[in-house]
Amino acid sequence: MKLHDDIHNYYEKLLIDEIEKQKIEDDYDNDTLADFCCTALNQLPARYIRFEVDMAFYSSQSERLEMEQRVRDAIAFAKAAVAKRGTTDE
Repeated sequence: MKLHDDIHNYYEKLLIDEIEKQKIEDDYDNDTLADFCCTALNQLPARYIRFEVDMAFYSSQSERLEMEQRVRDAIAFAKAAVAKRGTTDE
């Protein structure tokens, strides 16, 4: 078993999905985007899974909505942190 191949934090997927939805990758260079993701993920709890289907099966709709809101809040926090650094490509 390779831990990095078999197990991952479900919040990583939710974060990437929301970044794509908000088109955040258009706002930052690759290094800043990586820092942005680390900052956002550090605001979120770990939720380790092996398979995406596990989350769909074992999570209630309200739990899923709460997780999505946590991701949006973490993104807002990361945007503010990056803005303080002044390292956007604007």
